[in-house]
Amino acid sequence: MDGRDAATDLELLRAHVAGDRDAFAALFHRHRDRLWAVALRTLGDREEAADALQDALLSAHRAAARFRGDSAVTTWLHRIVVNACLDRIRRRQAHPTVPLPDGNRADGSGTGGVEPAAPAQDHDTALVVRAALAALPAEQRAALVLVDVQGYPVAEVARILGVAEGTVKSRCARGRARLAVLLGHLRPTASAHPGRLDPDPDVPGVTTGNPRPAEGVGSGSARIRQDANQEDT
Repeated sequence: MDGRDAATDLELLRAHVAGDRDAFAALFHRHRDRLWAVALRTLGDREEAADALQDALLSAHRAAARFRGDSAVTTWLHRIVVNACLDRIRRRQAHPTVPLPDGNRADGSGTGGVEPAAPAQDHDTALVVRAALAALPAEQRAALVLVDVQGYPVAEVARILGVAEGTVKSRCARGRARLAVLLGHLRPTASAHPGRLDPDPDVPGVTTGNPRPAEGVGSGSARIRQDANQEDT
């Protein structure tokens, strides 16, 4: 067994600061699946998520010596990833790339036909959920992704975002209220099994089922998790 496998996150980070050229790579490898999932869910675009994750890791690599140990290393890494995602969201807010279905969207067929009133496949449901998340304000989206999609406890999300727990709960509540309006047209069958979460096809070896219980999670959070995880094409 490689000695790095038994090292703690903090030990790996300190080894990196001390000059171990492989320590940071080992640290990233340990947490890459969760970090990638957060970036992808927050941005809703694979290319942008990959770029944001790369930016975040470069920032963490350079800032490692300034880590003071006030939080867990994984919390620190998540904070950097979320901030990188929020920066990208703010830069593109004036030019949204994933419009919500409104019945007038071009379908690429060239026929000019009207979109069906309701999606016929779970694929369509997942796309609508993704688009609805993309329509939320950046701070609300980040809170919902971490709490409702990834299943982090509110207290940990507060540390990741650097805000009070009450602020996280408020952002989640407002985000869920907005989503309830945006998703009001979805078929009831989309949440027929709210307790069953499918494997995340974009995160090798990771399933999003059975997330850690998150305090303050409303009844709609299981539906958000399921629908958001149905497809990532």
